[in-house]
Amino acid sequence: MGKSIIEEYEINPNTMLIRPIQYGSKTYSQIFELDEEVTSPFKPLDIIKEGCRFFGSSYEGRKEGTKQLTGITHKAPITIDSTNYIYFFPTASAHNIDCTWISAEHIFSHKRIEGGETEITFRNKLSLRLPVSYNTFTNQLLRTALLKTTLMSRIEESERKTIYFVSENRPRMSAAKKG
Repeated sequence: MGKSIIEEYEINPNTMLIRPIQYGSKTYSQIFELDEEVTSPFKPLDIIKEGCRFFGSSYEGRKEGTKQLTGITHKAPITIDSTNYIYFFPTASAHNIDCTWISAEHIFSHKRIEGGETEITFRNKLSLRLPVSYNTFTNQLLRTALLKTTLMSRIEESERKTIYFVSENRPRMSAAKKG
């Protein structure tokens, strides 16, 4: 994985994790993608908010959407872009300076390790140790799965209704009119 400092960053389907790092007296973001690692001068929450805007919404709107779909209000997972399966969850309160944001789609496994931490392994085989309890991590992963399945179910239901509506309004030709 190559490391570099970038001025702009857009969350994309390859984004796996965004975590805070101290850079002098400021908080930057260390971003892990499938095949590279970059550093951004913005805080993780700022990158998440910009990702929401990039895909046509606001962070507050995405949080409200999560609340409407699942009832989750604290440490809420959010949909960045449902068409590309980009769902992120926080490891702590989003406004906590130590909060890391993780893409559920890239997680292969996770396990409890000493010191109340969790080791996660991504699909690309990268393993990282995070200062979050195993139970909290598992709960956040399950809440993200609930958000994703609830949203996908609604989208599929809407598509079924559209197909039904279109097929009901299509002109039909009876056998008597043929020929």
